[in-house]
Amino acid sequence: MARRGTMGGMSTKRAAVRLCLAQQPEADALLSKDPLALLMGMLLDQQVPMEKAFVGPYVLTQRMGKVTAQAVVELGEDRLIELFVEKPALHRFPAAMARRVLALCQQLVDEYGGDAAAVWKGADSGQELLGRLKKLPGFGDAKARIFLALLGKQLGVQPAGWREAAGQVGQEGTAMSVADIVDADTLGQVREHKKQMKAAAKAAQ
Repeated sequence: MARRGTMGGMSTKRAAVRLCLAQQPEADALLSKDPLALLMGMLLDQQVPMEKAFVGPYVLTQRMGKVTAQAVVELGEDRLIELFVEKPALHRFPAAMARRVLALCQQLVDEYGGDAAAVWKGADSGQELLGRLKKLPGFGDAKARIFLALLGKQLGVQPAGWREAAGQVGQEGTAMSVADIVDADTLGQVREHKKQMKAAAKAAQ
């Protein structure tokens, strides 16, 4: 079920949105209101369970204080790595992911004035938004399409042609990716889909 919100200044039918990606109330509350936290969570969502990835931005705020793109850049690589490595580590590969987060924040500062939501504000089409996302460090084609679908399905960011630009993960009524997770049940459905996809790929080898 698609849910609509107001992240990034988008006018929508609902007054607020509550994401359920971290499956932890405080972390999900942060993801729901902070575009940078959401981008970071999506960036971290690889080679670790999804919940760990999306709780990462919340843990970082506990260790760093207010997290902004400018603050991360000013913190510097060495200190950011220390915060990522501190136990429990924020990721399976904390140093590498800290560098990717730093690169993401640097680009946000350089190209969007440090405003993460500006990545999708004013995008005239789904293809334009997809192009912006694919230019972000750590956002390959698949990740960019999933994030575009998440913005459209759950946050009301719906420029013309967004479903087409997102591709298969943008389709309505699917349970394929992070974009479709709205509770524990849909999390299970998405995990089962991924399990089936891996089994099919293995069988095809």
